[in-house]
Amino acid sequence: MDVAAEVRTILQEISEKTDTTVSLEPFEGATKFGFTFGGKSFSAYLEGEGEEAEKRARLLAFFLASAEHGEIADRKAELGHILLGEGGSWRAFRYMNRYSMADGPCFALEILPEKLPAEALALIERCISDRDFAVAIEERIAVVRFCEDDQSPSEFGQFLSQSLYEELGVRASVGVGCEMHSFSEISLSYAQAAMAVRMSGIFHGEGEVHSYREYLLVRMLEDVPKSRLKEYMEQFRIEGTEEIFGDADMALTAEEFLESSLNISETSRNLFMHRNTLTYRLDKIERATGLNIRKFSDAVTFRVITILYKLLKN
Repeated sequence: MDVAAEVRTILQEISEKTDTTVSLEPFEGATKFGFTFGGKSFSAYLEGEGEEAEKRARLLAFFLASAEHGEIADRKAELGHILLGEGGSWRAFRYMNRYSMADGPCFALEILPEKLPAEALALIERCISDRDFAVAIEERIAVVRFCEDDQSPSEFGQFLSQSLYEELGVRASVGVGCEMHSFSEISLSYAQAAMAVRMSGIFHGEGEVHSYREYLLVRMLEDVPKSRLKEYMEQFRIEGTEEIFGDADMALTAEEFLESSLNISETSRNLFMHRNTLTYRLDKIERATGLNIRKFSDAVTFRVITILYKLLKN
């Protein structure tokens, strides 16, 4: 049997067992995904659209890419299933028993390198302990970290990000999930990490480390219909949002000022900007929006408006 025929047979078996159509031929209402099998690249189509379909497609791509390899690939493929929430906590318990794992507090990270994904995965595997795991899921790298020292999840994410840049010259977007009490809950932490990476692309651009906690407000508002978000935005009655958010330099200045806890000196250093220039831009924001973001209450309002604006534009 040639490689293509073997792939078709596997996809047919998957379709029959999952009652979800998967095919090498495109069809309406399908999500496209790529994978390698037998040294060849393929594009396939999975029934369904949206975030849930994309998650299933990533899992299926990982399964197909590792289907022809041995025990190590099987173990990593199983970890990919667990991280993507397939099978629930029972599957995680079975994984721990099968590989004699010691349970304990842990968290997950999702790392999206700008290039060299294979080299990035190899480096990360050298940076983590024997108890931790790293696995590729398409172009992303998922990491499971067990909490054995005083290093916080965000500090560990910063360590991996810095290592990638210093040793490979690779910038990466890193999402950090919350710490869980047990490995059986790790899929929730990974979903949080993946959400942080996705949101960082909307709100901050690429190449930064962000935790899920930063985006709790965003997550709540994301579930609100856009028509309602538009109503909320209109209720603020602020006319100059486009003038500020449509200017990349002004938007960056405002974001960095908020991230620096409204500290002018720290913001100036981080942006390599003269204090007078920063003050001028803060004044311009106040003139355009009526909000003096030097004040905490106005800064909170500005942050909410920023989230509403970007969710509506996205």
